Amino acid sequence: MNTHLIDLQVQSGIATLCFNRPEKRNAMSDDMRTEFIVALEHVANDKSIRALVLTGNGKGFSAGGDVAGMERRMQAPIGEVGFNGWSRQQRVHHTVSLLHTMPKPTIAAVNGAASGLGADTALSCDFIIASEAASFTWSYINRGLIPDGGGMYFLPRRVGLAKAKELIFSGRKVNADEALRLGIADRMSSAETLLADAQAWATELSQGSATALALGKTILNQTFELSANQVFAQGSQAQGICYTSSEHRDAVMAFLNKSGDKNTPQRPSQD
Repeated sequence: MNTHLIDLQVQSGIATLCFNRPEKRNAMSDDMRTEFIVALEHVANDKSIRALVLTGNGKGFSAGGDVAGMERRMQAPIGEVGFNGWSRQQRVHHTVSLLHTMPKPTIAAVNGAASGLGADTALSCDFIIASEAASFTWSYINRGLIPDGGGMYFLPRRVGLAKAKELIFSGRKVNADEALRLGIADRMSSAETLLADAQAWATELSQGSATALALGKTILNQTFELSANQVFAQGSQAQGICYTSSEHRDAVMAFLNKSGDKNTPQRPSQD
């Protein structure tokens, strides 16, 4: 899938999605968001794709929201600005939700500046690997705005509440070394090997049962909001589904055949 603003390639079960607006440092326009949504829905629904790597073409990961688009929104009739803004936010949140709830591992390979919505988009992935040239800034405050792409939810979970407030209130830039130290980034890589390292990591993370990965991720995404008993209950339901999966059956039979215990009486399992 290769479109004007989004470049999506799939190789060996790993999808690599590149923001493709390098002349604007991959700032997110409305048209780009539309293509992004289509690409994310395709990746989520294609069972042959086991993981997603997200990166940017050119020098930047994503400069965030398109300022030219902000200017056009301000030119709308006063009575329509609020509702237009609300409608746009529904699409922003839909995009964030698609990425956050993707039923397979997601990695942001941050190759340069990730600013505002770009930084939020990286945080929406399960993991972040940053090149030495990467930087992060929640610069919304400089435009009189608040983080609207998930940053107020994801950033405190990575760095703690006080540090998240400091980064959002100041809008200052965080370089790659500090991002790794704070826990914004999970790994670092050189600019030359960033994409290959991200793809190799995606392959490593997606070797297991796709069913177990999807169900486990769904529960893990909620663990800070749910009680222990709720997590246990959801885990029990998910495990029941895993018991019926072909991946579980094949793995058990492969283990028994390898160990030569296929015909040996087994003690009843307690699982």
